[in-house]
Formats: sequence, C-alpha cells, structure tokens
Amino acid sequence: MSSTEKTTQARRFLVRGRVQGVGFRWFVEREAHILGIAGWVRNNHDGSVEVLAQGTRDQLSGLHGRLREGPRAARVDAVEVSDASLVAGLSSFRIEGAW
Repeated sequence: MSSTEKTTQARRFLVRGRVQGVGFRWFVEREAHILGIAGWVRNNHDGSVEVLAQGTRDQLSGLHGRLREGPRAARVDAVEVSDASLVAGLSSFRIEGAW
C-alpha cells in the first residue's frame, strides 16, 4: 500500500434528493463507523444533507459509494464532492443538529 492510500484526507459531500426524514443521517453515521471515518453529517435548510469526512482515499471512496445508494427510503439524485481542510482533533463521527 502506498503512502498516498494511507494519508488522511478530508472531503465534503453534499447529497441531494429525498434525503431528509428518511433516516439518512443515521445511515451515514453507521456507514462512517463501519469504514472508520471521522467527521459529521447534518441536514441543510435547502433539503440537502452535508457530510464532512476524514479518512484515507479508500475509506472516502467507500463512503462516497454508500452515499450514492443511501438508505432504502431515500432517493439520491446527486452527490457533490469537494476537497475540504482537515480538522485537527476530529477523531469520531457524529450527527450534528440531531434532536
């Protein structure tokens, strides 16, 4: 395995479609824990779901694939991906704005 595959990277994912009110944030949290990814997921006011994820290239690729599928009740129309800055001290994955 090359050093680039082991290097921690950060990505921002913006998921659009029917992704609120269908358990999407809990789905993302579970998948992130399975993959060993740190970060957070939250609902946005425009109906999208935003994810900040930190992990290896392979871990982030795995999460991207799972985000495109989503949980059974969701309909994912698009997943936008952009590079993000690493957040120091981020070591777990959480749901933001859960009540």
